[in-house]
Amino acid sequence: MKQAEQLVLVPGLMCDETVWLHQIDALKANREIFVADHGLSNSLSAMADRILEKANDRFALAGHSMGGRVALEVIARAPDRVSRLALLDSGYEAVARGEGGDREKAGRFRLLEIAKQDGMLAMAKDWARGMVHPARFTDTSLMDAIHSMIVRAGVERFEAQIHALLARPDRTELLSQLQMPTLVLCGREDSWSPPARHEAMANLIAGSHLVEVPDCGHMCTMEQPEAIAKHLGHWLETNS
Repeated sequence: MKQAEQLVLVPGLMCDETVWLHQIDALKANREIFVADHGLSNSLSAMADRILEKANDRFALAGHSMGGRVALEVIARAPDRVSRLALLDSGYEAVARGEGGDREKAGRFRLLEIAKQDGMLAMAKDWARGMVHPARFTDTSLMDAIHSMIVRAGVERFEAQIHALLARPDRTELLSQLQMPTLVLCGREDSWSPPARHEAMANLIAGSHLVEVPDCGHMCTMEQPEAIAKHLGHWLETNS
């Protein structure tokens, strides 16, 4: 049986392979899966370069949250190497000017200050409550997994990734140029990267497929793992 094309999975802010564990298990048959590690990269471009150095010559690419923005940087550098794209709970615009941008910067640096002063676990507990569906706050297994992942990442990586996000480029024009099977997916109750943003993204990408996952916040791959694996499986089977 012919080996399927490599699948590259890109974690988001403070995330690692943990966010993709269920999807890896569901999709690994006859397919090589590579999960990106951003290291201490402090720019999205450096994160993209790390992927391009390690990935196969051609691959399917899925990114969650900040990982979706990294995926767009990969395509900006090497569009011919990416066969298909999935953007999950992500975004494409630069930091807003004026009050909106100031509010985002203040919020990110507030969390960084908590991490430095009170520790990563205190920051994780503050940050994670805004990242999941409110009904999941009492799901100890889910919340502990998210908290542990963030603690593992550490303050240095957190600070580097904050700087990367605050310096992110606007990729509106790139979205309009995409010519590959593209899945745009988000949790219906994602308050950080809401459905309206994903609808705008999908409208910019010719032929893209938009999915809203019910009863789901920002951490979609961990909150609704079976549903996300199903949608990614359909995306991988889409004809190029």
